[in-house]
Amino acid sequence: MTTSTSDSALPAIQALQAELGPGAVFIAADVPARNRNDYSGIGPTAPLAMVRPADTAGVAVALRICHTHGVAVVPQGGLTGLCGGGRAGAHEVALSLERLVGIQEIDTASATMTVLAGTPLEVVQKAAAEAGFFCPLDLGARGSCAIGGNLSTNAGGNRVIRYGMARDMVLGLEAVLADGTVMTSLNKMIKNNAGFDLKHLFIGSEGTLGIITRIVLRLFPKPASTMVAMFAADDYATVLKLLSAARNGLGPTLSAFEVMWPDYWAMATRRVRGVRNPFAGDPRSEKDDADAYGAYVLVEALGTDAAQDAPRFQAWLEGLLEDGTVPNAVVSQSLADEKAFWGVRDACAEFHQLWPGHLAFDIGLPVTAMDDYARRCKAAITAQLPGCEAVFYGHIGDGNVHIVTYQSGVPAQPKDAVEEIVYGLVREYGGTVSAEHGIGTLKRRWLAHARSPEQIALMRTLKAAMDPKNILNPGKVI
Repeated sequence: MTTSTSDSALPAIQALQAELGPGAVFIAADVPARNRNDYSGIGPTAPLAMVRPADTAGVAVALRICHTHGVAVVPQGGLTGLCGGGRAGAHEVALSLERLVGIQEIDTASATMTVLAGTPLEVVQKAAAEAGFFCPLDLGARGSCAIGGNLSTNAGGNRVIRYGMARDMVLGLEAVLADGTVMTSLNKMIKNNAGFDLKHLFIGSEGTLGIITRIVLRLFPKPASTMVAMFAADDYATVLKLLSAARNGLGPTLSAFEVMWPDYWAMATRRVRGVRNPFAGDPRSEKDDADAYGAYVLVEALGTDAAQDAPRFQAWLEGLLEDGTVPNAVVSQSLADEKAFWGVRDACAEFHQLWPGHLAFDIGLPVTAMDDYARRCKAAITAQLPGCEAVFYGHIGDGNVHIVTYQSGVPAQPKDAVEEIVYGLVREYGGTVSAEHGIGTLKRRWLAHARSPEQIALMRTLKAAMDPKNILNPGKVI
C-alpha cells in the first residue's frame, strides 16, 4: 500500500484506518480511478485519501476524525454530477457512499420507501415497481447515479411538471453533520409542521452542510398506461398554446412536456446514428428555411385507466389538429414508438461523439421568455464566435432549457466567452444559472447572476454555523 501523505494529515489517516479498518481506507495513489473524477469534464484529481464507510455510524466516525484534525471531506455518490461537486483535491478526503446501498423498508400503508443514500436510482425505481408503486424521479444516469447524490443536487429530470423536483419526493432523511453528529429524522408523514423542516437544509446543498445517509421517499401509484405524442409547431406561440392545452386537457396525467428547437431537431434526427424522425415523409421536418417548423414538442401522459386513457388522449390530440392549434402530430402506437420518440429527445447523450468536448448548459427561465432568449443567445454566440454552433432543448413545461455549443477547428472550446453570453442573458431575463444540475465548482463564479447578495450572505451564515471549520465540500456552491 502506498502511504505517502502530508505530515499534517497523517494522524487523521491513521485514525481513519484504526476506526474503519484498512480495507475501508485508500491512500494517495491507491485511491481508485473512479473516485478521482465526475462527469464535469474538468479532469481527474488526486485525493489525499478515500474512505468507504459501511453504514451511517462509519460516516459519523469519519467526519468526527476529519473534523478533529481539520481535514476536508468531499462526499461522493455515483459521481455522475456535471458541475464538479464530487471532485476531491490533493488535501481532501473523498468519502464514498458506495457501500451504503439497499432498500431498508417499503411501507405500503404510508406509501414510503426508506433507502440508503448510495443506492442507484434505478434500483430504487425497480424496487418501487415490484412493490406496486412508482418512483417518478428519472434521469439519464439512472443506472449509476446514487439517490443521495440526486437529493444533494435536488435533481429534476423528465417528470418535474407533474411530480416536482427531487425535494418534493422526500418526507424524511438522516444526515451526518460536519462534527460527526447524526441527525435522524426518518419522517413518513406528509403533514408534519413541528418546527423547522430540517431536511431542506441538506437537499440541494451539495454536501456542504451535511452528508445524507438515509432517505424516506414518497411513492406514487403505478401508472396503468403511458401515452406519448410528438407535435410539430409553427412557432413558439404555438408551443405556449399547446402547453396550455396540455395542462387543461390532460390535467394531472400530464407528465412530460419537452421542447426541441429546430437546430436541436436537425442535429438529433439527421446526425445522430439510430435516431428516427417521427415526421418522416413530412418535408417541413427536413427543411432549414423559413418553411421549416419552428419547434417540436414531446408530450407524455401517465394514466390510471388503461381502457379509457388512450382513447381520451387520441381525442385530445385530434382536437388540436382539427382546430389548427398544431399543424402536425404523431401518437405512439407501441412501446417501440415511445422509445423512438424519446430517442429524439435523448439523442443529446450522443452529441459527444459528434462534438467532442462540447459545452453544455442547464439554465432556468420564465417560460414566456425562452424563445426570445434562445434567439438572442444563438445570435450572440454565432456573431462573437465564428463557426460556433449552438442547439437548444429542454423541459419547457417546468422552466428548464438546456444548451449545447461547439466550435470546430479550435484547440479548446471558448468556455469563458460562451459562459459570458449564456449567463449574462440569464441574469438579464431573471433566470437561474442552474435549473437541475447544481453549482459545484463550475458555476460558483456565476451564482450571483441568479442569487441576490442577501441570499448569498444567508447561505454563508448557514454554512458558518453548521460547518465552522469549513471541512464539508469546501469551495463548492458558495
